[in-house]
Amino acid sequence: MNDDALQDQDPQNTDDGSMSRRSVLRTTAGVAGIAGAGLGLGTLGSGTAAAATAAGSPEAAPARQGRTMAGVPFDRRSTVRVGIVGLGNRGGSMIDLFLAVTGVQVVAVCDPVKAKAEQAAAKVTAAGQPAPAVYTNGEDDYENLCKRGDIDFVYVATPWDFHFEMAKTAMLNGKHVGVECPIALQLDQLWQLVDLSERTRRHCMQLENCCYGRNEMRVLRMAHAGLFGDLLHGAGAYNHDLRGLMFDPDYYEGPWRRLWHTRLRGDLYPNHGFGPVANYMDINRGDRAVSITSVGSPARGLAEYREQHMPAGDPSWKETYIESDRTISLVQTAKGRVIRLEHDVSTPHPYSRINSLGGTKGVFEDYPTRIYLEPDHTDDQWKDFSAYADWDHWLWKEHANPPGGHGGMDYMLVFRLMQCMRLGLAPDFDVYDAATWTAPVPLSHLSIKAKGVPQQIPDFTRGEWKKARPGMDSDKPAE
Repeated sequence: MNDDALQDQDPQNTDDGSMSRRSVLRTTAGVAGIAGAGLGLGTLGSGTAAAATAAGSPEAAPARQGRTMAGVPFDRRSTVRVGIVGLGNRGGSMIDLFLAVTGVQVVAVCDPVKAKAEQAAAKVTAAGQPAPAVYTNGEDDYENLCKRGDIDFVYVATPWDFHFEMAKTAMLNGKHVGVECPIALQLDQLWQLVDLSERTRRHCMQLENCCYGRNEMRVLRMAHAGLFGDLLHGAGAYNHDLRGLMFDPDYYEGPWRRLWHTRLRGDLYPNHGFGPVANYMDINRGDRAVSITSVGSPARGLAEYREQHMPAGDPSWKETYIESDRTISLVQTAKGRVIRLEHDVSTPHPYSRINSLGGTKGVFEDYPTRIYLEPDHTDDQWKDFSAYADWDHWLWKEHANPPGGHGGMDYMLVFRLMQCMRLGLAPDFDVYDAATWTAPVPLSHLSIKAKGVPQQIPDFTRGEWKKARPGMDSDKPAE
C-alpha cells in the first residue's frame, strides 16, 4: 500500500492493479459474462453435485506426475536474482524490501504502465545495483521476463485474475515463484500448480506475510513448545472495511477487486487468517485440513455504500454484488481440531484478523492482544501477552525494528525467503501450503451455495502430511 497508516492496519490488502486486463478490469462491461468465465463457477446450482462438477471435484486427487516438493531445499547461491511482475501498490513498495536485503539483485521489472516500471527501475539504480531490464510491452510481457536465463525467483504482485497463469509461466521457464494472495481461484488451478511444482522441481509459494507477524511467530513457538497443551481450536480472519478503497477510482487500477464481489459468495481472502493458524497446528506437517463448511450473510454493504457515495452514471451501478458481507467457515482437521475463518470487507468495523489459538492449557486472542495460560494464570482474567516476549522467534530478536510496512512482517518474509534461497534451505512454506490456504476460496463458495453442506478439502500433499517436518518454526541458520 502507498499509505503508511493503512499499511500498519492492513497487512496485505495490497495486490496492485497494475497488470489489469484493460478490456475487463478497467470497465464493468460484460460483468455478467465474466462472473463465471474461466472460473468453472458460472453454472453453479444449489446442489452439491452441480457445484462439484463446476468447480472440479475436491475428492479426486490426480495421479502424481513428479516427486514431492515437501522439504526440498533450494540450490545454494551467493546472489538471488529476482524479477518483479506488477509494480503498483504492492509491488511498488515490496521492491524496496528486496533491495534492502543483502545478496539480492533485482534484474528485471515488469508492468504495462510504463511510468510504474520506470519508477521501480530508478529505485534499483538508486540502491547501487545495475539498471534492470524493463518489460512494459502489454499485459503479456511478463512471459519475456520469465524466459530470461538470469532470474532465479519471480515475484508476482498483480490482480488475482493473473496469479495462476503467471505462476505457471514462471515454473515452466525454470523459475521459483512467489505470489501474493490468493495464488489461484479454482481447485483445478491449485492442483495444476501442485503438479507443475513437482514436475519442474521449482517452488511455488503463497507469500503470506501475516505468517511472519511478531505475534503470530511468538504464538507459533509457544504452541510448539506445548504451552497451550493439546491444541483444540483456532481462528483467523480478514475483517477489514475496504469499501472506500474498492470504490476509489485511483487506488486500484480499475475495479478488478470489486468485481470479484459480483462473482463469488464465499471467502475471497482466507490466507491471512488461515495461514498462521495452519502453522500453529502443523497443517501438512502432521495434521491436515479435511473439510470446510461455510455460511454467508446477505450481500448489502457494497450496494449501500454505492448508493451513498457514487454518482448516478458511475460504471459501478451496472454491477450486482453477490459476495456475502460476512462469510464464516469452520475447517475440520484430521486430528479433529476446528479452525474458524471469517471474511468481511464490505461493512464498517475495525480491522481484525482474530488470530486466536486455544488448547487444553489456555488460549491466546489478538485484536486486542491477550492471553490466559495455566499454570501461569489462575483467576480467569486475561493477561498481558508482552510477558511472553522471550518466546519471540529468532527473526524478531535479530530484526527488532525491520523496515517496510505492515509492522515489519513484509521485510521478515522477504528476508527469510531470500535467506533460504541463498543458503540452500527448504522454504518455510511450499506449494502444498499455498493450495491448502487458498482452497477455501472456491470451497466456501460451494458450501454456501449448498446451504452449508461440508466440502472436502483435497489432500494436496498426497499423504505426505502424515510426516512431521519443519515449517515456519525454524532455527537460526549459520550463514
